[in-house]
Amino acid sequence: MAGIHFGFDNFKQLLDLSIGLAQRLDESRAESFTLLYCDFLAVEQSVIDSSLEQILRNSDAIVNSGSDYFFLLPYTDKYGAQIVKDMFDEFFAKNLSSCVVSYPVDGENTNALIEELADNISVTCKKDLKCLVNFNLY
Repeated sequence: MAGIHFGFDNFKQLLDLSIGLAQRLDESRAESFTLLYCDFLAVEQSVIDSSLEQILRNSDAIVNSGSDYFFLLPYTDKYGAQIVKDMFDEFFAKNLSSCVVSYPVDGENTNALIEELADNISVTCKKDLKCLVNFNLY
């Protein structure tokens, strides 16, 4: 198992694509995918790479800006995303700062999702992610 890693410059397009697929395939409008944010600042890169290979599914997408990692987890609700986060915590033997938002519950479009995620990270993790603002997702 291992997620697919995308460059941060493709983050908006990845979200747009995922929303488009969800709208086309998911008539019930249930939580079609969840974005999980994790701060891996205190974790060595080789350990991060190993954890991604062991924890994520082939269908999961990874985008990062430095130590700020965003995971797009298809057909996963917030409970499922919390399970993934708990697996990272166990793998690293530490409690990571994290946050989750789900489509369409927390936003009907890319900008709304990113804004909700950034707001939640600011409150929950006490961190302002300049990469989201500088990337002009709003």
